[in-house]
This record gives sequence, C-alpha cells and structure tokens, in this order.
Amino acid sequence: MEKRQLRFWEIWNMSFGFMGIQFGWALQMANMSSIYEFLGAKPDEIPMLWLAAPLTGLIVQPIIGYMSDRTWHPTFGRRRPYFFIGAVLSSIALVMMPNCSELWMAAGLLWILDSSINISMEPFRAFVADKLPENQRTFGFSMQSLFIGLGSVVASALPWIFTNWIGVHDADDHTGIPTNVKWSFYIGAAAFFLFVLYTILTTKEYPPSEDNAKAAEHKRGFAAGVSEIVHAITHMPVKMKQLALVQFLTWPGLFLMWFYYSPAVGADIFGGIAAENADPALRALYKEGNELAGLTYSVQNLATFLFALALPVLAGRIGKKFTHQLCLSIGGFALIMLQFIHGAEQAHYLFVVMACVGIAWASILSMPYSMLSDCLPADKIGVYMGIFNFFIVLPEIIAALSFGWVMEHVLDQNRMLAISIGGCLLLAAGLVTMRVKE
Repeated sequence: MEKRQLRFWEIWNMSFGFMGIQFGWALQMANMSSIYEFLGAKPDEIPMLWLAAPLTGLIVQPIIGYMSDRTWHPTFGRRRPYFFIGAVLSSIALVMMPNCSELWMAAGLLWILDSSINISMEPFRAFVADKLPENQRTFGFSMQSLFIGLGSVVASALPWIFTNWIGVHDADDHTGIPTNVKWSFYIGAAAFFLFVLYTILTTKEYPPSEDNAKAAEHKRGFAAGVSEIVHAITHMPVKMKQLALVQFLTWPGLFLMWFYYSPAVGADIFGGIAAENADPALRALYKEGNELAGLTYSVQNLATFLFALALPVLAGRIGKKFTHQLCLSIGGFALIMLQFIHGAEQAHYLFVVMACVGIAWASILSMPYSMLSDCLPADKIGVYMGIFNFFIVLPEIIAALSFGWVMEHVLDQNRMLAISIGGCLLLAAGLVTMRVKE
C-alpha cells in the first residue's frame, strides 16, 4: 500500500507518547543505582540488580512485536492497544518503586516496571515504519529522539527541581529514599500515562493489507509465534547483522554509565557516602552529588533534544552511518574525560561531558533504526524490531552477570574507571559502524 506523506503535526502526534515512555526510562537511569545504594547495595552488586532490564527486554519485546504484527481492531488499531496496556502498568510501578523499604523489593519491582515499559516501547518503534513512507522514516525516528530528549530533560532534573525550586525536604521514614525522589516518580507516573494517551487519541493506523491479514490469520498460536521468531532470527538481512554488532558494542558502554554515573558523582567527585548509618554530612554530600548528576542528565537530554533536530540534515549530507560514527565517537571520548574531573569545585565540567553524551544518545535512538527499517519486510517489522532489541539486552546481561566480579577483583570498586571502559566501547562501536552497507 502506498503511504501518504504525513504532515509535521501528524508525525508530532504519533511520536508524542514516547516522551511519556522516556519519563519512565529517565527516572530509572538517573535514580535506580542510587536507590539501590540508599537501600544498602554495594558497588559490585549494582550490575546484578540491573539484570531485570535486559532479561525483560529479551523476553517481552519479540513477543509483543509478534503479537502486535497480528493485532487489528477497527477502533483501537494494531500498536495502540499495547501503548495503553504498557502505560497503565508502568504508571502503577512508578508510583510503587520509591516506596520500597528493602533491596529485594526494589529489584523485583524493577522487573515489573521494565516489562511494562517494554510493552509500550517496542510497538512505538514499529509504529514509525507502519505509518511513514521510506523517505520520512529518518525524520520520524528523529522526532522520537526529540521527544525522548525533551522528556528526559524534565524527568532527570525532577529531584533537583523539587529540592532547589520547590523546597521539598526529606521526611523521616523507614525507606531511606529521599522525598524529592519519591515525588519525581509520582510525577513521572502521571506523565507516562497522559502522554501515551495523547498519541492513542490523536493517531490513526493503516489496516493490514488483505494478503497480510490472511497470512496472519493462518499463523496464530504459541507454536506459530515461536516458529516465526526463530525463522526471523535465522534469516536476518545482512544489513541487520552488521547493525547488530554496532548495537552489541554500543549498549554495554551506555549501561556502564547508567550503572555507575550517579553514584560516582556522589561518592567519587563529591566525596559522599550513601549508607544510612554514615555521617550525616557525608550522606548529604552524596545526596547533593546525586541531585547534580540528575541535573547533568537533563543537560544530556537537552542536547539530545536539540541535536535530534539536526540529525536528518546531517544524515542527508554525510550519510547515516557516517553520522552515527561521528556521534558515537563524541560520546565515547566524553565518558573517558570523566576520569579527569576531581572534586566538587570541578563538577561544572560534568555538564559539558553529558552534553556530548547527549549527541551520541540522539543518534543511538534514531540512526540504527532508520538504517534498519529500510531492509525489513513490511509484515514483520514488529517482530524484527523486537529481535533487534536482542543486541541491546544480550550485552547488558553479560555485563550484569560478569561486571560485578570485574568491579570487585579488577577495578577495585572504581566506578569512574568502569565508565571509561564504557567510553571505549562507544568508540569501538563507532568504528564498526563504518562496515554497514547503505
């Protein structure tokens, strides 16, 4: 079916819900490691506690992709029912997360939160390929990056805003999790649901073609789903395999940053301690460093928001893979530079570092998917997008299972050195990008 060119505001509406999804991801990225440390976790235990994210993505995304490829309702469409279910479940989990009183509760709830976010997120990737003609897909994925950046700017800064603008102070409770973090998660829950609901109510979907509808009707059930997912894995397009290697190197670099950046700012740059029985002055320093780290995440995502506007133009001039290689290199060098920031008096340099990471993040969220969507069969976009997620979550699983040992026995619990290793992985991913055939 020939797809019409969509107007700017139509693409805006279909991408707006991703801003809500990013509230969930950004609050998790900026605060979960600190929540774990507030509840008593040690640095070498952090990677294993993050294992929920990759495992849920590995399981949930291909299944949701397969199911959404075969879903159709005249009123609710194909992808939008999954947007709604994921938004409801994610919002509930976001409200519950900062009220955990034990480490095991926070780790378990992260599994629920990540599963719920994935239910909404995976169909959003396929949504772009469903609705846009090929020449508009780079712009469509860049619009998603724009909303991801905008949502993350606000979500990451919320704890700092509650303390410094609104004057929220910690109340005595049994969790040890700061009050400003709790209110940030509550706001994130409301934003997640309302923004996704906006996209659901303002966007229509194309019905499946007659041939695709008949094929889907003959391929229902668990066995058919497993068979199709296995077939898709074993028959991936060559370009998808090349992009898979890029993803396999990119995402562990990001995960190492998410694992350790906020605690590293609080402990290694500000010199604080997270433990509840620590000296109150040292605990206050750790909290101050964490709030600043959240604010620098906002600068990172502001850079993502602004640079997403330039990505389609840059990709049109020098090509998608050259654009992606350049952005990954900028982000990789920036993470390595964190090693040279010492003391709270130099903390302002963190804003420069994270702005550079934001440039890489804008490209990571759009360029691989734009390059991938050009080579996928139209009736299997959902399942292939879910499989593509394997090459995000598999390296994270490896990192989660192994990096705790590396932290304890090789890096001597050095969070900053772990982040520098992440920067080196981004540089390697940039070099591998040059092998992708356009």
